[in-house]
Formats: sequence, C-alpha cells, structure tokens
Amino acid sequence: MHDHNSIYDNLEPAQRPEVQVLSSVDLAAIDGARDAMTIHVTLPPASPGTRPHRHSGPAFGYVVEGELLFELEGEAPRVVKAGETFWEPGGDVIHYQDANNLADESTTFVVTMLCIPGEPMLTLVSEEELSSRSARRVPSSS
Repeated sequence: MHDHNSIYDNLEPAQRPEVQVLSSVDLAAIDGARDAMTIHVTLPPASPGTRPHRHSGPAFGYVVEGELLFELEGEAPRVVKAGETFWEPGGDVIHYQDANNLADESTTFVVTMLCIPGEPMLTLVSEEELSSRSARRVPSSS
C-alpha cells in the first residue's frame, strides 16, 4: 500500500490535503489493455437497480449517500452505506443486486469499471442462466 500523504510533506500542515485510502485490491490477475469508465448513479427510493448482470472487468464503487443492497454470486447480500466501498471482480461472476435499500430516500454511488476493449461494459443475464446457476447464490443471513 502506498503512503499518499507523504507526497505533501513539502506543504505547510494547514495546506496539506487529507487523503484516505478507502479500498485497495490486487489487480495482478488482470492482463492486457483495459478501458476504464467511471459512472455516477442515482437510484430513486426503493429502486431495484439493474437486473442481474455481469461486467467484463472488475468494478470499484463508493456509496456517496444512502444505502445500496449489493449482492454478488457466491456472497450473501449486504448493505453498503454512505462512505463505504464495494468491489466486484467482473468476468463470469453474476451481479444479482445493486438496489436502493431505502424506501424514502435516493441512493447515490460512483463506480469505476475496467472493461475489456470491444466488449460491453455490462451484459444482462438470462433467466435460464440464473436458473442453471441458482446453487451459486448465497441466501441472505437476515
């Protein structure tokens, strides 16, 4: 992990930006060139978000406000709150949910996705595939 704050040692303490690493992921498994895309998403109250899908490459997200109900294949659904991050590896892993967990407020998040050039950033998953992979879905613990 890098010490981002040390690059500001030449500034007076009152002038130094505060940098906080929110998440860090080893991307050694990614080979070849990638396209990158950063999007800002606002989900209206109680929005189910995007139906089950997958991304061609990994995605890193940060919830700006609200609460995101987040579920990946092989993991139990979880709530990601404002100020928290989420990660998904992309590739063959199904992203089941990215719903607004709040019925009366919007939820906003930012996601940076690394995509394989020439491939769609997001591909919806068919009902048939969801059914054939149902054993890989982890039930909610609540």
